[in-house]
Amino acid sequence: MRILGLDFGDKTIGVAMSDPFGWTAQGVEIIRRDNPQAMKPSLRRIAQLVEENQVEVIVLGYPKNLDNSEGDRCEKTKAFATRLENRFPKVQVVLWDERFSTIAAERSMREGGLSHDRRKEMIDMQAAVHILQGYLDSLKQ
Repeated sequence: MRILGLDFGDKTIGVAMSDPFGWTAQGVEIIRRDNPQAMKPSLRRIAQLVEENQVEVIVLGYPKNLDNSEGDRCEKTKAFATRLENRFPKVQVVLWDERFSTIAAERSMREGGLSHDRRKEMIDMQAAVHILQGYLDSLKQ
């Protein structure tokens, strides 16, 4: 069983995938979105990943505010989650608190010695890795 992790944004969707055992998350790619309203190309690519990897769960980063409130980004994310549920009725969609995922991704890439330009290029994929790894770690408890 594979689990797909997504960091959903207006311009990009960071993508991560679990190993077959559900122990670790690895970065896969960044889906670039030229138009925030045009979801079909992004959903097509996600469908390919779901099918090729026999994904059973999609973990979608849920961007709550630091005070635990839900803002505009949460509404957009819930709408995207609904689209995923409609497109993949046999796949469980889980909203996962993503607070600090981008900060953690930035820190780990900086510690890994990546240049500013390279970090900027990879941040969404690494945030998806942190989101998915947090979910995977919660399953082990």
